[in-house]
Parts: sequence; C-alpha cells; structure tokens
Amino acid sequence: MSHHDDFSAESLMMSAGHDPALVRNSIKNPIFQTSTFVFDTAEEGKAFFEKVYGDGNTEEKNNSLIYTRLNHPNLTTVEKRLALLDGADDSAFFESGMAAITTTLLEFCKAGDLILMSFPLYGGSDSFIKKTLPGFDIEHIAFTPEMTKEEILELVNTHPRANRLAYIYVETPANPTNSLIDIEMLSEVADNFSTTEKKVILSVDNTYMGPLWQKPLQHGADLVLYSATKYIGGHSDIIAGACSGKSDLIYRIKGMRSKLGCMASPWTSWLLSRSLETLTLRMEKQASNAATLAKLLEEHPKVDKVYYVGAIQPGEPYHELYQKQYSSGGAMLAFDVVGGEAEAFRFLNALQLACLAVSLGSTETLASHPFTMSASNMSLEDRAAVGITPAMIRISTGIEKLGDLVKDFTQALEKV
Repeated sequence: MSHHDDFSAESLMMSAGHDPALVRNSIKNPIFQTSTFVFDTAEEGKAFFEKVYGDGNTEEKNNSLIYTRLNHPNLTTVEKRLALLDGADDSAFFESGMAAITTTLLEFCKAGDLILMSFPLYGGSDSFIKKTLPGFDIEHIAFTPEMTKEEILELVNTHPRANRLAYIYVETPANPTNSLIDIEMLSEVADNFSTTEKKVILSVDNTYMGPLWQKPLQHGADLVLYSATKYIGGHSDIIAGACSGKSDLIYRIKGMRSKLGCMASPWTSWLLSRSLETLTLRMEKQASNAATLAKLLEEHPKVDKVYYVGAIQPGEPYHELYQKQYSSGGAMLAFDVVGGEAEAFRFLNALQLACLAVSLGSTETLASHPFTMSASNMSLEDRAAVGITPAMIRISTGIEKLGDLVKDFTQALEKV
C-alpha cells in the first residue's frame, strides 16, 4: 500500500502492512499457519539469512521469510500498524506483555548494570526487576512520582553503580494509583547518564493509556512497552505484548526475541491486526464512559477518594503535565470505599453487569481488588507506601451503554 503519509494512522489501521496482490487479492491478510517458508533458490535462502541476521533495513528483514520463530507475515502486518499509531520506526510483538518486558530488559541490561525504575510498577515488572534480575547481577533503585529531577539525579549518583546505569523503566499513569510521571524530564535524566559509548535507554510502559492517549516517543522515550492483551487486543480473548521505538533498538529486541522464542504466533498476530481496526472507536467510548463514572464516584457518600487522571483540575500539581502528556483522562479508575476490605468486597460482589476479574482495556467493564489481587505480590510496605489499601477498588471501563453502568454502580454502592 502506498500514500501512507496522506492519511491518519487511525484510517490506515484497515490496510497498513497488507498487500492484497500478494495473497490472491484477499482484502484481509490470511493466517499464515506455517512453521517454515520455501526459498526459490539456494542463493535466495543465503540472502534472506544475511538480511535477517545482518544489516538489512526493516522492510528487507520483514520480507525475508525463513522460519516463523524469526518472522511471519501476520507479525509484520501488526507491527507495521502499531508503529504507525505510536509514531515509531518499528515495533515488535510477543506472546505476552511479560515476554515483551523481560526480553527488552534482558537485551539492554548486562551483569553489573543498574536499572532506575518508577514506583509503583505493575506487579509482574516489579517482581522481575526486584527478584529475578539480581540473579543476573542487575541491581535497581526506585523513585516515586513525587520526586524532582534533582532528587532523581542524586538518588542515582549516590548509588555505587551510578556509572553503570543502563536502563530507566517507567510506568505512567501508574497501576493502580494513576500517578503521573514526566517522561520528558526522565529523558533528560537518561541523557545525563549517557556516554558516547553507552546510551541509557528510557522505556515507558504505556499499557494504561494504550497507543491512543499517550505518545511516549514524542516526549523523549526510546521504547514504548505494552501488554497488548489490554487495549490493543481489547476483547479479553488474547494474551500478547508489544514494544515500539527506533529501528536500531527494535532490531536488537527482535534478535533477543528470536533467541528466547517468544514472538506472537500467526493466530495471535492476526487477531491483533483485526483489533487495531477498532481501537480508536473502543477507546473513545471507554474514556467517555469512564469520565461519567468518575463523576458519579466523586459525588458518592460511600466513596472516600477517586483516582482518575481526567479529574486533575487546573491549578493542581499535575495539571500542566496532564495537559502536556495526555490527550484524554483514559478509561482506568480506582477508588477507595468508605471502610476496608469487607466494604470493598460487598461492592464487588454486588456488581451485576461489570465483571469481577483482573486485566483491563477490554470491551466489558472489569472490577478488581488490587490489594488482594494484582498487587498482592508486592510487599505490604510497598503497598502501604503507594496507597494500595484494602479499601481500594480498580475499574477498567468498558463499552457498555452508559446508563446501564451507572445503574449497576449505583446499586452496588448501596450495598456497601
């Protein structure tokens, strides 16, 4: 397909990365359920291997079909689409969000290195950095959203491995507290510790905002990570992960992905391409539903506190950052009920339309209890430090009819 520069990424989700002429004019890419690809000649086989493992450009690599662990047509289609949405050179898809996160960390961090991480982080990332990577002699230090650039620089400088800082890992808005972190400020921190020999990589987990409401690469991030299970997949029916960024970095990540063997399968990739076609529609509806639910919760006597990016008012500490970095308040909410675990459980058990389940970004509204569920692998001190209490409930807003969600939440709150 040509003329990509003339149209928006949103419109190109239907066609990008797919040439009907290559597949008997099928308007949709078929599922390439194959493990290996035939070479026309031995010379072509040799050339393809040179391109995949050598310095060929992205297009050449994508067209050098050899073996499905390295590459396949469904993978290159979905990677082209996400790269367009993120404003990236290229992207890489994986069989889970954790595969995207762990592959990327293992590619850029070596024994003796230091990682600077934001806190709180999604439990899976938190535990990989704190419990798994020390076994590879990779250490970490954590900063909180409240810290200034100067405090973060000092935090790194006072660490014995300050000169080995390799990677900055940020998740914003944070899960589940929705606290915001300035990506541009952290890109300055990364530059501060980068040398001509070694660039410090800044990656942003953008799962909470999806590729629509926050564009980390525009604010100086090198890599954007996703659990593609969430908004990108969007239907609670696939597990997948993704990373997008500059082509030289994605090339390295794809090399590590081939070694670890965790690429997204043809079927997963095909479903993801299909999901990206409706991403904007789904996310806009989820965000407008969330804005109304947040208002309802704000005003409800049985709700103590609401955590919602869209509620940040002019004059409040993070408003300027919200204006600069986000195009929407998003569709993730959390709130504290008046009371504790018993009251939170009464609300969760009373829901009739919303589903009691972990995960987020799906067509159905999901409610969960971070303290005993998604954050339960964090230490009690860590949970207390970021305000994840037994009274907190996390909501991922779906695409249901707004009036029905309001009715459901209202009746469930009465039971608290």
